[in-house]
Amino acid sequence: MVPFRRKPLLALLGGLSLFVPAARAQVEPLEPVVVTGERDDAPLRVTTDPRKPRQPLPAHDGADYLKTIPGFSVIRKGGTDGDPVLRGMAGSRLGILLDGEHILGGCGGRMDPPTAYVFPESFDRITVIKGPQGVLNGPGNSAGVVLFERVPRRYAEPGASLYASGLAGSFGRHDEVVDARAGSPAFQAQGVATRSHSDDYADGDGRRVHSRYTRWSANAALAWTPDARTRLELTGARSDGEAAYADRMMDGVAFERTNVGLRFRKEGLSPLVEKVEAHAFRNYVDHVMDNFSLRAFQPGGTMANRAVSNPDRETRGAKALAHLRPNDTNTVVVGADWQANDHTVRNSMNETAMSYASKPRTDDASFANRGIFSEWTHEHPGAGRLVSGLRLDRWQAEDHRATINIGKGAMAVTLPNPTAGAERSKTLASGFARVERELGGKATTLYAGLGRAERFPDYWELFSDREAPESISAFGTRPERTTQLDLGLLHRAADWSATVSAFAGRIDDYILIHTGVARTMPMRTATIARNVDATTHGLEAGLSRTFAKAWKADATLAWVRGENDTDGTPLAQQPPLEARIAVTREDPRWSAGALLRAVARQDRVDPGKGNIAGQDIRPTAGFAVFSLNAAWRYSKSVTVTGGVDNVFDRTYAEHLSRAGSMIPGFIQSTRVNEPGRTLWLKVQVSL
Repeated sequence: MVPFRRKPLLALLGGLSLFVPAARAQVEPLEPVVVTGERDDAPLRVTTDPRKPRQPLPAHDGADYLKTIPGFSVIRKGGTDGDPVLRGMAGSRLGILLDGEHILGGCGGRMDPPTAYVFPESFDRITVIKGPQGVLNGPGNSAGVVLFERVPRRYAEPGASLYASGLAGSFGRHDEVVDARAGSPAFQAQGVATRSHSDDYADGDGRRVHSRYTRWSANAALAWTPDARTRLELTGARSDGEAAYADRMMDGVAFERTNVGLRFRKEGLSPLVEKVEAHAFRNYVDHVMDNFSLRAFQPGGTMANRAVSNPDRETRGAKALAHLRPNDTNTVVVGADWQANDHTVRNSMNETAMSYASKPRTDDASFANRGIFSEWTHEHPGAGRLVSGLRLDRWQAEDHRATINIGKGAMAVTLPNPTAGAERSKTLASGFARVERELGGKATTLYAGLGRAERFPDYWELFSDREAPESISAFGTRPERTTQLDLGLLHRAADWSATVSAFAGRIDDYILIHTGVARTMPMRTATIARNVDATTHGLEAGLSRTFAKAWKADATLAWVRGENDTDGTPLAQQPPLEARIAVTREDPRWSAGALLRAVARQDRVDPGKGNIAGQDIRPTAGFAVFSLNAAWRYSKSVTVTGGVDNVFDRTYAEHLSRAGSMIPGFIQSTRVNEPGRTLWLKVQVSL
């Protein structure tokens, strides 16, 4: 049995007891633990509250929160910083925005995907838009887009509020979050701080997994609201941390992010112009990885020296849009956005104290994009709506690399870059149209949408030591073009609800990443980026039923299937069929529930091929994991929740997992195994 660390739990309860009021009056209805995941609340749109307790217990990053939503998977690397996958699509096919801002990682091996810089409980709302069914949130979002959002509040009179939470669990896990707000009708201020820590966890067989992490973040916002229709806000953020990885030869010892943003909003300008918005931001990430700070260093082997890599990335962007209402049945949003980012790197292969920091940075890549867009909604009273949009983007990229590395470790070789100094530019178009039909007094909604997204290759597909078939440089990789049909149904009745969302898509010039023999150096392997044609289809479904007044049953299903039409093989890195079934007993003050997560065998694989985040290894067996949870509302302000994940201490690994690496002091596994039995307790206070 995995031990449960009691000291953090006792300290947590002792500290938060200061917030607990003596009276227990005015207890509000309890919201139970989220287990089967949030379902669509509008066509192809899911909205969820990241401050609700969830089971299984997510890591303190964006990807682990998203995996509770049907259709999402995570490419696992250890305890944190997994890569999110929606409907089998990963990387920049899935847009990630923090309060409308793009943030892009620096690591060439995706150690820090955008969700690594997301601390979900510091946000008020998470919105997922599935498929190429929107044009307002940036370019190339062929799989969809995820919006992590804070909801601005204007005080009608001077006041303040406080939200705090603390969590303690197995393997030394503890999280702390504080969100303090204060303001008046004219000025508002907000400060949010988070910290999370976990030791190495153990799998169901008691074997430790190299997975510990410590992360923190701080966010601040100052707003001026001279009237109820005007808001000018300045925001800033800092975050950092370290994380051990079970899938590679290096760990992340710094994830520093600095951010500043300025946004303006004005409502009610005229009967035609409902609202105008403008936003500018700068995000900078400084990422450090090495092979000795978080693991025992052993000279010899593949990495004989103390090695450090220090990439960074600066992203700047701006956006302006106007919300127009020509008449009572039509609304139009028009706007433009701009984004530019620069990537540099510096390395040390024989590290001494701070030696890497004294080296100059080398520019290797730069991108820029200018886009214009419009989205139109036509409401048909009592019947439904038509929604459509169009987007045009002008992309530019420049290759600053003088050389390219082929192979890794002692087998690596450096060759001149044939595309050094080359520039690329491309105009891409995206758009969609969706019909929504409401039946039965709006209890049922049917919808059908056709979308197309053209996606420019990202940094990892163009610059990260790739070899295309015709060259040792992948700078000529063609853009992807996704055309997808989405169909669905949403139904809500008094005591039950159901959702079904199905899709079928064709991807021309899908960018496939795989390992192969280097054409210029046959004795060495290379990571190859090449274009193929692919098709995908799948569905998500959910059913919820309340019975016997206090009992509720939930079930969700997610399935996706992909084909590599060019090679005549299964499309790699596709998740298996997954179902979740939960039963909950809910009363106004307490709830208790059980969750069964069942995942089918996945034998549709193409070993060595995949995407920028991971490649297929071999087929995986199915598994089932059983978990329990309970919640108790002590008062209107205080809620206590707890649970036991993986009750039967099952040893298993997700299909979309990276291969386990040979790390001193740890047992190597085929994939990164998931945590064994995990106990956790969370206290939340709202004042």
